[in-house]
Amino acid sequence: MTAFTFSALTPDVQLDALDSVGVRAETGLTALNSYENRVYQFGAEDGKRYVVKFYRPERWSEAQIIEEHQFAIELAQGDIPLVAPVVLNNTTLHHFADQRFALYPSVGGRQFEVDNWDQLAWVGRYLGRIHQCGSKAEFQARPTMGLNEYLLQSRETLLASDFIPDYLQNAFFSDLDQLINEIEQQWHTDWTSRRLHGDCHPGNILWRDGPLFVDLDDARNGPAVQDLWMLLNGERHDKLAQLDTILEEYEQYCDFNHKELQLIEPLRGLRMVHYMAWLARRWQDPAFPLAFPWFADGKYWEGQVLAFKEQIAALREPPLSLTPQY
Repeated sequence: MTAFTFSALTPDVQLDALDSVGVRAETGLTALNSYENRVYQFGAEDGKRYVVKFYRPERWSEAQIIEEHQFAIELAQGDIPLVAPVVLNNTTLHHFADQRFALYPSVGGRQFEVDNWDQLAWVGRYLGRIHQCGSKAEFQARPTMGLNEYLLQSRETLLASDFIPDYLQNAFFSDLDQLINEIEQQWHTDWTSRRLHGDCHPGNILWRDGPLFVDLDDARNGPAVQDLWMLLNGERHDKLAQLDTILEEYEQYCDFNHKELQLIEPLRGLRMVHYMAWLARRWQDPAFPLAFPWFADGKYWEGQVLAFKEQIAALREPPLSLTPQY
């Protein structure tokens, strides 16, 4: 349901949904920064603070949401610092007035510092433990990362949209197709599929006495490097040093196939195209034009043509490598 607007999710419905599972809010529900779903923080009658997450209909099936919850609980039970849903009435997924929702403990923390080597090493250690756990089984209901969902379907969405200005159509799709071709040539499946966080960018890692991972909403099967590459930034020598720091700790807990490093730039390209298509699919939700007004501006699309060219150039560079080339 790409045009779903959450218009029925009024404050009264939110409070009644919580009441239906025996949780009574004593403070107002404060909206947190989330667009795909609707997420609110509040203080409850039991003196604790919680976050309630209302899921966007028709994005994930119930089986897929339950798999995410089970993975989060499995990680938390393995002493991995990850925010897992609260079990109420023997379940983590609840229903009220056509809404599906889950409750989480409210946690605080500082921003993870990607340029802090000690913090980066600590994150690498826990990612190794997450993937050690994730390799014990694969998701059965959730998808596996691949070119069709992220790239080809996204191209079809953009082609059918009205966002790209007429004067840019030829240049935009010519460069997009060239990017797709480069990614297809470099994509390989010489990796072991495992359950991943899926969206492990620095914003999904808080810092308390160590890292705290949040938001498994994009969890799926895929290559381990998907959870590593978004932590890398700067020039090539910076990325190599960061990668070395991460993997030195990571490999204490989980083997890493260095052939996956060849996928870093293809994965970056996939994320770039998928992000544009995601915004296009959600545009009829009023929250999106308010939050991303630049998406409907021709200057944004001019910038994306340049970004395609830059990413094509990056794909033609030798991949990052900490070992001899295969």
